[in-house]
Amino acid sequence: MATRRTWVRALLTAGLVGPGVAAASRLRRYEIAERSMEPSLRPGDYVVAVAGRRALRRGDIIILTTTSLPGTELVKRVIGLGGETVTGVGGRILVDGAASTDRWGHGPVTPDGEWPVPPGHVFVIGDYRVLSTADSRTIGPVPVAAVQWRVLGRYGRRHRQPPHDLTG
Repeated sequence: MATRRTWVRALLTAGLVGPGVAAASRLRRYEIAERSMEPSLRPGDYVVAVAGRRALRRGDIIILTTTSLPGTELVKRVIGLGGETVTGVGGRILVDGAASTDRWGHGPVTPDGEWPVPPGHVFVIGDYRVLSTADSRTIGPVPVAAVQWRVLGRYGRRHRQPPHDLTG
């Protein structure tokens, strides 16, 4: 008799390799095309994202679209939650005055500023701060309802580097 672990593994494999209607609508594969998430994600990396409405957490990597860049999907990290204030000061990001919440950042943040995050929204930014331009500093807080994909993990890398994408 198969164990529960075996059944779970079989279901996950079936969902990733030969997705049925339900699995196909909940999982999506992306190739990373730009550098704003380095060193976590690099151009040529593949990620699997899941659709769903679980509450977003600080540190989640999400895929989003924005009206300011129609037709473009961005990959960013959630660092601020509804009701918090994100501040850029002296090249560092603070969330409600605490620097320890930003353990993913690479490079200085410019410009200095303060960005309140309304309830029902998140503040997103790329890990490689100097290359992250289309993020909550410029497009504003992202409504949670607009976030449809959350990255589950990276699973491979292409051998050739794709052209640099300036939409980061």
